[in-house]
Amino acid sequence: MTNESSKEKKTTSVEETLRQRSFIELAQALTAQKSNAAGRPLTYCLTTFGCQMNEKQSEAVAGIMDEIGYVRQDNEEADVVLYNTCTVRENANLKVYGRLGHLHSLKDRNPDMKIILFGCMMQEQHVVDKIRKSYPFVDLVFGTHNIFKFAELFYEMLQSDQQIINIWEGTDQIVEDLPTERNYTFKSGVNIMFGCNNFCSYCIVPYVRGRERSREPEAIVKEVKRLVADGVSEVMLLGQNVNSYGKTLEHPVTFAQLLEMLEDVEGLKRIRFMTSHPKDLSDELIETMAKSKKICHHLHLPLQSGSSRILKIMNRCYDKEKYLNLVEKIRKAIPDISLTTDIIVGFPGETEEDFRETLDVVAKCGYDTAFTFLYSKRSDTPAAAMENQVPQDVAKERFNRLLALVQKEGRTRSSRFEASVQEVLVEEESKEKGIFTGRTEYNLLVHFPGSADLLGKYVKVSLDECHGFYYMGSLVEE
Repeated sequence: MTNESSKEKKTTSVEETLRQRSFIELAQALTAQKSNAAGRPLTYCLTTFGCQMNEKQSEAVAGIMDEIGYVRQDNEEADVVLYNTCTVRENANLKVYGRLGHLHSLKDRNPDMKIILFGCMMQEQHVVDKIRKSYPFVDLVFGTHNIFKFAELFYEMLQSDQQIINIWEGTDQIVEDLPTERNYTFKSGVNIMFGCNNFCSYCIVPYVRGRERSREPEAIVKEVKRLVADGVSEVMLLGQNVNSYGKTLEHPVTFAQLLEMLEDVEGLKRIRFMTSHPKDLSDELIETMAKSKKICHHLHLPLQSGSSRILKIMNRCYDKEKYLNLVEKIRKAIPDISLTTDIIVGFPGETEEDFRETLDVVAKCGYDTAFTFLYSKRSDTPAAAMENQVPQDVAKERFNRLLALVQKEGRTRSSRFEASVQEVLVEEESKEKGIFTGRTEYNLLVHFPGSADLLGKYVKVSLDECHGFYYMGSLVEE
């Protein structure tokens, strides 16, 4: 059982990549032996909880598992089961604990089965203590900072009969060029930075993901060019706060400048990004979006609350007036922008007057979609210890009022495209056979009759009927 600090065994990115590839080769040899003995390919099941950053990390883990020689399956009756965990809300933790009971019964039937937990939830000391004490059948535990060590940790686990716990408190390392297995052949997430420096009073993310650190722009451009060469036409740039990209680099680069570099990548058709923090969204970025031919006209701009008083307690570093002015500036520069947001209802101390300020912002901003959340205490955050916690019945009543307004405004806003023809990237076949789903540049979902040969292609679709937050459409022959 180990518990390492991030300051140990520091290597350069290139050295670390070569080191991890050597462990992939060692694990390949062990896996081939086990597979021959079993008379079948070995399998793994990987489940991801949480955000798109976690999805991207899971692709990296899947890429390594594939290269080592395991075959992915959806069923948890596999040789290796991996959970990439989320801890942004308490119930995410409870979900993982609940599923561990099921895994225990599977492992009782198959003692050779390996169980791996990693990700944000594992960065919390009380979680690790609980796993050590109550779930000794879990084989490997690691966090967010040393995910690039996965091949090494996996090889160590294959040779060990002891539980391995390897948690780093932080890191400034960014390791490039490790294997990855994309969920889609035609679109991909691209991490441009890691961590967060904002410390919103309700949020656990800075504590589990660490301080901000940006990738070098040359490395990002190189990755995007490689993805495009491999068939990707749309990228989603990922970071907890993409607007503060580049501040930690030795030679600082702004997010807008990075976008301009990516604009020049031949063959790249669409650029998306998330998440934007209002306090850091610059005039330069708005101007870059307005003149770009590749950046999608969709912006996710979390509000959280419309009350300046509550925003200050949340440590959001902007007020209602600044937010509304920013939206006005964005809409003036990009009139057709699709604007989406996040809103928390029932934050500690929120009064009816505060809540009405939120309703006022929603009415004025005209969001295409708003993701609304009931505040729930997140232990180890300042908000959890605040007085004047809002009673659940009051918070739920407000939540329902907000949801009704959001849905009404969203339907009105989204329906502006009805009867228009839009370019759609076809992403997948829906549960209804013969009906395919794609997205417009405004991030609107469209369902329409089609065929499998359209997957990954851009097609013209008539948006015939608006159903709130999605459209039913029909292909337009070119």
